[in-house]
Amino acid sequence: MKRYEQFADEIATLIRQGVLGPGERIPSVRQASRHHGISPSTVFQAYYLLENQGLITARARSGYFVREHARRLLDEPRVTLQPTDPAEVEVSELVFSVLGSLQDDRTVPFGSAFPSPELFPLSRLATSMTRGLRELSPQQVVADMTTGHTDLCRQIALRYMLGGIQLPMEELVITNGAMEGLNLALQCVTQPGDLVAIESPAFYASLQVLERLKLRAVEIPVHPREGIDLEVLAERLETLPIKACWFMSHLQNPVGASLSKARKQALYQLLKQHQVPMLEDDVYAELYFGSTPPAPVKAFDDEGLVIHCSSFSKCLAPGYRVGWVAGGRYAQAISRLKLMTTISPSVPAQAAIADYLQHGGYDRHLRKLRHALEAQQGSMLAAADRYFPAHTRITRPAGGYFLWVEFPEQVDSLQLFNTALDHGVSLAPGPIFSATQQFRHCVRLSYGHPWTQRNERGMETLGRLLTLF
Repeated sequence: MKRYEQFADEIATLIRQGVLGPGERIPSVRQASRHHGISPSTVFQAYYLLENQGLITARARSGYFVREHARRLLDEPRVTLQPTDPAEVEVSELVFSVLGSLQDDRTVPFGSAFPSPELFPLSRLATSMTRGLRELSPQQVVADMTTGHTDLCRQIALRYMLGGIQLPMEELVITNGAMEGLNLALQCVTQPGDLVAIESPAFYASLQVLERLKLRAVEIPVHPREGIDLEVLAERLETLPIKACWFMSHLQNPVGASLSKARKQALYQLLKQHQVPMLEDDVYAELYFGSTPPAPVKAFDDEGLVIHCSSFSKCLAPGYRVGWVAGGRYAQAISRLKLMTTISPSVPAQAAIADYLQHGGYDRHLRKLRHALEAQQGSMLAAADRYFPAHTRITRPAGGYFLWVEFPEQVDSLQLFNTALDHGVSLAPGPIFSATQQFRHCVRLSYGHPWTQRNERGMETLGRLLTLF
């Protein structure tokens, strides 16, 4: 990081931790320059960056101040999951009815599962596609179909290494997005009828996978900040024949919770004690706010129990459908199952991403993307405070692009979903995130698109509709 980025990150951390409160004046350029031993131009660059992130604002002849939305005016959601027995999963009809209604690009995209394509370097990726294809030999097209593009595997292994994880390339299986990898991994470690521990609320696609494979869900509650409840998980592992866990340890969808390093270590010790494999769905790994990338549970895995799955869909190239699995002790079984099903992801798409990782400025793009998402989160939080009922509860995740919103209990999110669509606003209703269709008064909102007056009006519309309940 450059010095101005380091200084900006120090100020941002103080704001996120509440040390610098909303409306509070931050050190003047002259004070900061003198106190930190950096030039005034470096301070200016840092403050411009913090402005772009939506954390501070300049006032004429007064200096720089922490923006008002930086304070938590709306409370944090509660852990509202009711204890349930292992459940058959039947959510697909509801999920498909919801997703089918989100296709109209004229609606305000608060229900979207992807960030805006405007945030991705699509033209630069096209250049990488051209160059990658030009350098791809006919022999490689066939050879890379089974093993994955060699340069791409090397780049992914390098990023693991930079994160402190020594991962042999032979453990990597390139897949058609993370979802294929998660499907293959679950098939390798379960049989129909088995119990799988999942988060609740959980990403709806994971519920659909369990439904398709005829697996039963054991719901583990998720705290909005701390992540899965390890005490409940320990009790369930002790008393139920759970065959696998499927968790997001970082920026969990839909809640946005992240486990601390200590809790990740504790989670792994539980898995190790019971010899239960874990699918670590880590597709939002690169979307953290701040300068320090969080380590996945995979970083503590010394027995190959953690099957780490990720992709480039949420941070670089959604349409390319290139993901991967670091399969641990299950890598060979996953690779063989892939060969029995889809054989290979697109080799040209792999070549394009490999070239971009080598030459396209991936880390520069990620910094820009994170700054944009943090500013957009601030705008949505500020709008929620302006327009939503006083007893609304809302998360404030340290990255990603989703907010989990808990409305007063009389609000029916499925009814709100349908009414909001009639008014040109989409959202994701809570019941699609539960095997037992709980969270009826909750919704997931996406701030993954640049904030515009249209988005502001969309939040105002939701606030107005909420008064009808």
